[in-house]
Amino acid sequence: MGGIRGVEHFMQRVAIQGSPTMITAITEVYQPKAKQIEKDKHPFQHYFEELEIGQTYTTHRHTVTEADITSFAQVSGDNFYAHVDATSLEGTLFTGRVAHGYYILSKAAGMFVDPRKGPVLLNYGLDECRFTKPVYPGMTIGVKLTVKEKIGQEKRDAEDVAKGIVRWLVDVSDETGETVAVATILTMVKKKNQE
Repeated sequence: MGGIRGVEHFMQRVAIQGSPTMITAITEVYQPKAKQIEKDKHPFQHYFEELEIGQTYTTHRHTVTEADITSFAQVSGDNFYAHVDATSLEGTLFTGRVAHGYYILSKAAGMFVDPRKGPVLLNYGLDECRFTKPVYPGMTIGVKLTVKEKIGQEKRDAEDVAKGIVRWLVDVSDETGETVAVATILTMVKKKNQE
């Protein structure tokens, strides 16, 4: 069996081995613990072509309060007992009132989003979201936002905006550096070259 048919037959599965940085370079998809690139300008102010896989933005930190949890419960309507009733936690996994996972994710967005108009056109979605550790009042969170993958898009017609989809790794950690939430968000980002 020769030619492309042989390649397709014998290479149905391929495994690559290397450091996270090497695998990131080969696959053009950021791997956790790979080299991160810090820039002076906020990543939401970079056009699609300017963003680099592994480019990372580290936010300020925020200490979660009881008021944050109460306000989020009121705004969202999520009054699950673990968020609003500290007396009902006996026999559960929690040692006290716990912040909503979606509050943590929403707060993370508030921490990493640059509100100025720029090349980021819109939020395109959310993938692979996990809440990995409870966050209690008094804990402090911070976010690392890393360019995970870039997917170019063709213009549909001459009127369309040249753009691409950027997949970002959102890693929310506590004051000890342990991850409390992780997700992949997608944004639609304008290209500098509009031809």
